[in-house]
Amino acid sequence: MKIFVMVDMEGISGICRTTQVSLDGKDYPAGRRYMTWDVNACVEGCFRGGATEVLVRDAHSGGFNLIWEDLDPRAEYLQGSLPERMPGIDGCDGLILLGYHAMAGVPGAVLEHTWSSAHWQNLWINGEKSGELRLDAAMAGDHGVPPIMVSGDDKLCAEARELVNGAVAVEVKRGMSLDGGRLLPKARAHELITEGAERAVRAGRSIPPYKVPGPVTIRLELVSRGRLPVKRKDVRILDGRTYEVTGPSVEEAFNLL
Repeated sequence: MKIFVMVDMEGISGICRTTQVSLDGKDYPAGRRYMTWDVNACVEGCFRGGATEVLVRDAHSGGFNLIWEDLDPRAEYLQGSLPERMPGIDGCDGLILLGYHAMAGVPGAVLEHTWSSAHWQNLWINGEKSGELRLDAAMAGDHGVPPIMVSGDDKLCAEARELVNGAVAVEVKRGMSLDGGRLLPKARAHELITEGAERAVRAGRSIPPYKVPGPVTIRLELVSRGRLPVKRKDVRILDGRTYEVTGPSVEEAFNLL
């Protein structure tokens, strides 16, 4: 059984403020350690659950956050700038979204945003407001791979329970503000991640892929005016900050953004 793990940073246990997830943040070195520890806890659970192969994608910012020499040697890791969002997802039996965060605008969610807090305000997929959780679950669904587990704060887990029927939701902290939350102790958070991953892998294909039927229209509202791709013929401009693209699948529509 092959498991694909997408790992973001804002929802990692022990992380609750911007300085931990920004490359120039004073607490970023600690954030990298916390991210690496959560990944190792997840990989342990995957193999306990029966995984024969685990592929981990560092999906935060430029994709170079995990501390390579401290990672579990049983898994393989995708790091750095890559040509695809999920290279190697084909043929996998399950997707884990580790360390994810709530979509932009969710009150009290730790470090909530959608893709880019600096440039993206809101995103909709076929008219439904969406965050990175739905976006990545749907991209995996384009390849027939089910989202079997998520981890993050309580707001992210609530989002997942509404979205994906049967996926294991591991709550490692409770959001109290954009830059603050109530965190579990390190050992307990890692224990929950390992237990959740084991349970999710054992559930296997009983969890269906999350599929968005095509054609797929993605609408994006930008934070700032003057950034619309006005010269492209495949873009529909809706107002001074909002545009739409349409493709046969979520992945192909997203690539048009």
